[in-house]
Amino acid sequence: MAQPLAERWEVVAPLGDGAMGSVARGRDTVSGRPVAIKRLLDVRHAARFEIEARLLMRLAHPRVVRVLDAFSDGADRYLVMELVEGEDLRTRLVAGGGAGIPAAEAVACIAEVCEALEYVHDAHVIHRDVKPSNVVVGPAGAVLVDFGVARDLADAGLATQAIGTPLYMAPELAAGGAPSPRSDVYGAAATLHALVTGRPPEYGAVREALPDVPGHVTDALHAGLALDPSRRPPSAAAFARLLGAEPAPARGRPLATSIASPRRSPAVLEAVARAAAGIFDAAAASIALERPDGGLRFEAAWGAGADEIVGVELEAGAGIVGSVAVGGRPLAIADCRGDPRFAAAVAAGTGYVPHTLLAVPLRLGGRVIGVLELLDRRDGEPYRDADAPGAEHLAAIAAVALGQVEIETPTVAG
Repeated sequence: MAQPLAERWEVVAPLGDGAMGSVARGRDTVSGRPVAIKRLLDVRHAARFEIEARLLMRLAHPRVVRVLDAFSDGADRYLVMELVEGEDLRTRLVAGGGAGIPAAEAVACIAEVCEALEYVHDAHVIHRDVKPSNVVVGPAGAVLVDFGVARDLADAGLATQAIGTPLYMAPELAAGGAPSPRSDVYGAAATLHALVTGRPPEYGAVREALPDVPGHVTDALHAGLALDPSRRPPSAAAFARLLGAEPAPARGRPLATSIASPRRSPAVLEAVARAAAGIFDAAAASIALERPDGGLRFEAAWGAGADEIVGVELEAGAGIVGSVAVGGRPLAIADCRGDPRFAAAVAAGTGYVPHTLLAVPLRLGGRVIGVLELLDRRDGEPYRDADAPGAEHLAAIAAVALGQVEIETPTVAG
């Protein structure tokens, strides 16, 4: 019997269980399309789940599974993803009896995985569990599935807990180290090793001869599986190039956006918002610039709620951001939902109500020209006053960059 969830989804049949959650085949009761519904087993950190899920829902790339919804039902938390039709690589390997697949086919598949990884890394997202069962191959090629909200929840506050799948997990993660794009490169290389040999690599194993595998592919595998992350290719695109794969044209939805006619360069505005989010591990960042009447207009943003906040205007002094513009001092708000200055109606209108925020003034020539705002730390912790100085340093550089590229309003001759 189908189990209804959140008034839109229903569970149809189980698909599988893992250490961090169970996955079921489901159905969208509105459109009728099939979906995958993941129930998270570790629900100790509700805010972190909500923050990370919002960001994952912004990702849109043909080689990345779409996250459609995230919701709670009692004590359980669920993630709804598109159901990618096809065969995962683990199933393919099992069916082949451990013989592996031809090297050219394996390289082409991993090149598509690298395309997905390059996109998500650009969005400050680390997959952390790249392995054959998380790559589904269908008519349009490889799709990377099962992103790490559950794993993020499980290791919150547990720095020494290894998250991932043994032998496919980068050794620094097994030792409790921080994930990075290079740890996903290791997962891609380990998956390629399994595809061409029928088995995952062993940590620190002596380099082996691989029959019917070109020498440059063996060299790339050796580099990607280096125990020291600094000796691996620095990015998924670099690993793909070592494999001899031509980088695919840039595709996918960018997480940074700006208004149609900004007073500053859109490229600089979006770069500042993206960099701020990455440096401070924020789920969202935005730039509000001063209007001639003293109010503010959000001209660029990155991450969750970006499309909705861009173009929104605030009257002079309105909201926490307006308070920063008028007072000229940074504000770190641990619980912005409980702060009387919080523009709750504006946030609700964007569909993104943050838990915590940090706002710092953008100063140019002694004058406040706007505000840089960071929303929600992705580790679920609140922003504190100690975070403000670093953000002010970034804001100082950003203000200079924005001041140098101001777009002059053309004068109409009359």
